[in-house]
Amino acid sequence: MNVTLTVNGKTYTRDVEPRTLLVHFLREDLGLTGTHVGCDTSQCGACTVHVNGDAVKSCTLLAVQAQGADVTTIEGLGTPGDLHPLQTGFWEEHGLQCGFCTPGMIMASAELLKHNPNPSEDQIRHHLEGNYCRCTGYHNIVKAVQHAAGAMQGASQAADD
Repeated sequence: MNVTLTVNGKTYTRDVEPRTLLVHFLREDLGLTGTHVGCDTSQCGACTVHVNGDAVKSCTLLAVQAQGADVTTIEGLGTPGDLHPLQTGFWEEHGLQCGFCTPGMIMASAELLKHNPNPSEDQIRHHLEGNYCRCTGYHNIVKAVQHAAGAMQGASQAADD
């Protein structure tokens, strides 16, 4: 089946098997390997991407179900020369160790900050319940999200001045 998606601002059309998961389409067909395959059961969140602005676990969505969608992966969130505040926050606050969960954590956190620009620690922890990290214990991940929220609010206030 042909599927057409806009991924990180670029439109792609590919012939895929109807059972191809979005995560495999992104990684294998488009070479966007920042989206990780963790559990294949939607439990770990390593495969989280944004589909039409909403965080989605891409191991539970078929590529053909995303037909016509606008998809953002970790590669589309920032660039090496212009990191997204969440990427900077994870760097500055040591929110990663092995880094396997980091793309999914960042993508889930970006959705949170879009809807709640100043979340409490409890709100951050609750929002990230579907994303697992086996290394950090989450404390620095929460600090990283708080760091990004502050940076984004500062940038927003500077733009308003």
